[in-house]
Amino acid sequence: MEQFEKLGVFYLGRQQQSAADKAGPLLLYDSKDLLTHAVCVGMTGSGKTGLCIGLLEEAALDGIPAVVIDPKGDLANLLLTFPDLAPADFLPWINEDDARKKSLSPAQYAAQQAELWRRGLADWGQDGERIRRLRESAEFVIYTPGSSAGIPVSILRSFDAPAATILEDPDLLRERVITTVTSLLDLLGLNTDPLQSREHILLSTVLEETWRQGRSLDIAGLIQAVQSPPFQRIGVFDLESFFPAGDRQALAMKLNNFLAAPAMKAWTEGEPIDLDRMLYGAKGKPRVAIFSISHLGDAERMFFVSLSVRVLSLGWAPYWRDERGGTTPAF
Repeated sequence: MEQFEKLGVFYLGRQQQSAADKAGPLLLYDSKDLLTHAVCVGMTGSGKTGLCIGLLEEAALDGIPAVVIDPKGDLANLLLTFPDLAPADFLPWINEDDARKKSLSPAQYAAQQAELWRRGLADWGQDGERIRRLRESAEFVIYTPGSSAGIPVSILRSFDAPAATILEDPDLLRERVITTVTSLLDLLGLNTDPLQSREHILLSTVLEETWRQGRSLDIAGLIQAVQSPPFQRIGVFDLESFFPAGDRQALAMKLNNFLAAPAMKAWTEGEPIDLDRMLYGAKGKPRVAIFSISHLGDAERMFFVSLSVRVLSLGWAPYWRDERGGTTPAF
C-alpha cells in the first residue's frame, strides 16, 4: 500500500472513477496551501462537513492547533474517536430507533456499527492505531458560550486589559476597544456606530483610559465608570454637555440589568477568549477548540462570533511574533 503518512501532507482519501473505486491514486493535500483562506462549497449532503472534519483531523495529527466555530453542532463529532473500535464505545451513541427497525438489540446494533467502521477504515488504509495517534497528538475540547453543557466561556474577561504587545500598538488597541464595545452594545440592542453613538464613544473612552493604565474592569467597575468616568472631557466638550449624568445613569442601569440577569450568568463564568488557551493545553499540547453555538439565538450568535473572531484575530499577530517566534500562522 502507498505511504500517505507524511508531515505537512493531509490524507483525504483516493481519487475515484466510481463510488466503488478504492484503488485510485492517493488524494493528498499540501497543508501549506491553507495559509490564508479556504472555502468549501457544495450542495446539502455533498460531504462538506465530512471533508472539513477530515482536514481538521489531519491537521491535528500533524500537531497543528485549530479554533473552530460550529453553528450547527455537528463538529462535536470530532470527539467521537474510538481507537479500539469496540462495540461498547459505540453503544452510547447509536440511534436505538435504527436498531429497532433492523430488529436488533442496541448491543447488537453497536457491534454491527463497530464492525462497519473497522472495515470502512481498513478499505482506506486506516485503523484504530491511527485514531489513537490522533487522540495523542491533540486535545479536543468543546466550548459552549452561554451554556454549561460544555466548557463555558466568560465574555466579561473581554474587559480585562490586553497584553502589553496590544497596549503598545495604537492601532491594535483601538481595534480591540471598538470590537469589545461594539459587541456589548449589539447585545444590548443599542446603536453601535463608533463615530456617531455617544454610548459607544463613552464606553470606548472608558476602556481605553483604563487599559492604558494597565487595569482591567469587572462588571461593577464598568458600571461605576459609566456613572463617574475617570475623565472630564470627551473631545472638545465637557462630559456633562456630551453625556449628562442622568443619561449616563440610565445607561448604567441598562448595563446592570442586562449583566445581572439570571440568563447572563452562563456568560459571566468560564474561560476567557484567550488565544494561548485556545491553541494549546496546560502542558503545551495542541488543541482543537470547538465553539458550539447551535443553542444560541441569532443576536447572541452574532455577538459571540464577532467578539471572538475579532479578539482572536487581533491577538494573533503579536502572539505569533512575540510568543511563538514565527511568522507563519499555524491554523
